[in-house]
Amino acid sequence: MTRIITDSTADFTRQEASALGLDIVPLRTRFGAEEYIDGVDLTPRQFYEKLIESDVVPTTSQPSPAEFEAAMAGALREADEAVVITISGELSGTYQSASIAAEGFGGRVRVVDSRSASIGEQILVRLALRLAGAGMGAAELERQLLCEREKICVLALLDTLEYLKRGGRISATVAFAGGVLAIKPVITLVDGAVSMVGKARGSKNGGNLLNQLVEKRGVDFSRPYMLGYTGLSDAPLMKYAMDSERLWRDHTEELPVSAIGSVIGTHGGPGAIAAAFFSLK
Repeated sequence: MTRIITDSTADFTRQEASALGLDIVPLRTRFGAEEYIDGVDLTPRQFYEKLIESDVVPTTSQPSPAEFEAAMAGALREADEAVVITISGELSGTYQSASIAAEGFGGRVRVVDSRSASIGEQILVRLALRLAGAGMGAAELERQLLCEREKICVLALLDTLEYLKRGGRISATVAFAGGVLAIKPVITLVDGAVSMVGKARGSKNGGNLLNQLVEKRGVDFSRPYMLGYTGLSDAPLMKYAMDSERLWRDHTEELPVSAIGSVIGTHGGPGAIAAAFFSLK
């Protein structure tokens, strides 16, 4: 039996993790001098309330090797092996912490860098749970996930450029001009790092652009897929799902939805909508 461990940036709720038999190692989110354990004493909703109210740019810090070591030891009391799936090493030192911890378990723990985050990481974890449940061992599972992660596509339509400006990813001038023109950027993950893939004027054109990009890549509905949203309300996502129904209606009766937490939310801000899936192309 192979146990799956991931970090809190995969944005599983505690209830989902418990139901799936999934172990979560939390990151920490800091607003100035205040530090919170992600997913434990800071829910996505609480994070966005603080993000909107605060002028401070929040930061996240990875779990220590000792925290991963404790999770690995606990998993191996119930299973023969374990596989740890982490947020992209380009975005966090979490993979490094997990790798250091795994060295003490004599090859019984394998660590996989998802090269993704949030719902992109989540769908890789869900695939791992599926494969482990079918009896796949840790070594084979590691090899399979390293191949499958290359097919993951994450696309997010942002409502504002303000938070990219706050994080220093674009200039104040670009952010101001984008606000005046109602520019809605679409970001993705390339080689594990955040990259802008397109932009449109206004929400309607932004949704159309997101649809075009999803259609271009093609969704493999035989593998896990997920929609996500940032902020206090899922209303923009529900509107997008209704407007883009033609992309999904022949393949699924219900679209799984997840709230997107602090790592992507810090840069994207509230009001973003996202899709994560395994690409056919």
